[in-house]
Amino acid sequence: MRWLTPFLILLIAGPAAAAVVDAQPGGFEVKTTAAIAATPDRVYAAMTEPGRWWASEHTYSHDARNLSLEPRAGGCWCEALPGGGSVQHMRVVYADPGRMLRAAGGLGPLQGMGVQGALTWTLGPGPAGGTVVTQTYDVGGYAPGGLAALAPIVDRVLGEKLARLKAYVETGRPAP
Repeated sequence: MRWLTPFLILLIAGPAAAAVVDAQPGGFEVKTTAAIAATPDRVYAAMTEPGRWWASEHTYSHDARNLSLEPRAGGCWCEALPGGGSVQHMRVVYADPGRMLRAAGGLGPLQGMGVQGALTWTLGPGPAGGTVVTQTYDVGGYAPGGLAALAPIVDRVLGEKLARLKAYVETGRPAP
């Protein structure tokens, strides 16, 4: 649990826009929705470029520009590390441009636990020709002490990431 304290510190400035839908010892679901003033195709294209909107402090290399995402089944959401190393954060399992993107795996410290997760972004029509993005992350498996206590932490981090995506799409710059 040594990773928990630094992870919590990184969350202090982030918005808590998402909701913990369910949290049990064996798993949890977090979900948030954002209305983005852009077409679904534009939002989807931005989602596939996490290096432009993901927060550097939530990467292993401390530089979000090292992130890449191949938007196709089997595609890697990966990160290049200094010295030639790499990290696979998730694997794309469903890619439907302008409609849905789903990746499987454990983000951040979940990667080292006996868990599996499904992160799904669903895009639908929004106000004034914009897009409503619903982001859901379902995680289940084993973690020492259970997974329920991790749900609010993951909720905040992913809520922050969706807010950064929204800001990036609408302004060209992710929110701080």
